[in-house]
Amino acid sequence: MIYDYIMKDYKGQEVPLSNFRGKVLLIVNTATKCGFTPQYDELMELYKKYNDKGFEILDFPCNQFLKQAPGTSEEIHDACVLTWRIKFPQFEKINVNGKNEHPLFRYLKDNSPVNPGKKIAWNFTKFLVDRYGNIINRYEPPFKPSAIEADIAKLLG
Repeated sequence: MIYDYIMKDYKGQEVPLSNFRGKVLLIVNTATKCGFTPQYDELMELYKKYNDKGFEILDFPCNQFLKQAPGTSEEIHDACVLTWRIKFPQFEKINVNGKNEHPLFRYLKDNSPVNPGKKIAWNFTKFLVDRYGNIINRYEPPFKPSAIEADIAKLLG
């Protein structure tokens, strides 16, 4: 179950995903130097609109795709706060594919109702998780966060 994972935030502090039990989650692998990076603006809009209704975005920087997430986890966080004014939780830089992939992303990929087991193609792959920890959908990078809004609103009731 998704709540079994303990992740490290951008400062290296452990964060049990069970802290997010009861919330609708959008889990995203991100990068600061990618053509999809402007999606941070839309992510922040969703966050501002729905966070107080039980919605959370979990941001996982990943440098696996053409090294488009350079720098330390703290440097990436500082850039995201400065440039996109993010307020949602950001985690330590991780791998989402391959022999060093984080088990959370293996779980997300294997248990997604859309393209189960399919490798993450690029930055800004998004997984929508309901309040009970069920993976509801997987959205590939070109799928804009604003296009997910109806799905988020439905899960929030």
